[in-house]
Amino acid sequence: MENRLLINLIPGETFLHKLTGKTKVRTFIILLVFIIMSFDMRLILPLFILSIIGLRSLKPNWKTIKYFFIVIGAVNLLNIVLFWVADPDIGAYWCGGGHTVLFSLTGRIYLTAETLWYLSVRFIKMITSFMVSLVFILSITPSEMAAGLYSIKVPYKICTIFSIAFRYIPDIGRDFNNIKVSLQTRGVELDPKKASLKSRLKQNVLILVPLIITSFDRVGNISNAMDLRGYGREKTRTYYSEHEELKADKVFKVIYTLLLLFCVYWIITQNIMPQTFKMWYPFA
Repeated sequence: MENRLLINLIPGETFLHKLTGKTKVRTFIILLVFIIMSFDMRLILPLFILSIIGLRSLKPNWKTIKYFFIVIGAVNLLNIVLFWVADPDIGAYWCGGGHTVLFSLTGRIYLTAETLWYLSVRFIKMITSFMVSLVFILSITPSEMAAGLYSIKVPYKICTIFSIAFRYIPDIGRDFNNIKVSLQTRGVELDPKKASLKSRLKQNVLILVPLIITSFDRVGNISNAMDLRGYGREKTRTYYSEHEELKADKVFKVIYTLLLLFCVYWIITQNIMPQTFKMWYPFA
């Protein structure tokens, strides 16, 4: 977990790390469907709490991920503020037509209880999707991800593309930092306290462009090596990172199967049965 791009190349030792790639990928996809399908706080809040527990169990480098929390939190706060400014009464549509004004700045800008509830649910929903994605990224390696995608019938050539791409991201980050340090030792000022933002952006672009071009050359070399070794001739393949299912994998299989059935039931009933409002509102 020492890298700054959150990508693990070596499996960890925690409970979630030891699950197979197949279990992780399938659980992640079903959880995303679960989050997307509803604005019901009764469904979203338990998953939000579980995602916090899952993240803590992975024992991540908090100094690294705190910046992701700050950026994602700020972007989502801006998102809901823009929703509110664009339509202060948006909660009435989602919560059944109520209009309980909490305070009013002008005749055009005011906040209702229904809108506050809708924006709160929306914010928690977006943060939950980020938390679930973060747990997935921190718990899986590129090889496990390729094996998991292959288990859901994704062609293994596409799985290999994902695996190689994720393996190269840490390499690019490491090379970028090495070049950056070398430039600083030669007198190029990249310290945020001393150099302007424009100057630092210019120097970073000058580092990244040749680095990306060099990376394409590396990809070409890997592609040629794989061709020489007969990659792609067989219709199926196995993955060395995919071990036999443990007891925990079997428990997760039962859980995500039941969750998938619930998602199907929820989607069908919500689209067939007539709804008086779009989301659960406890004060209706």
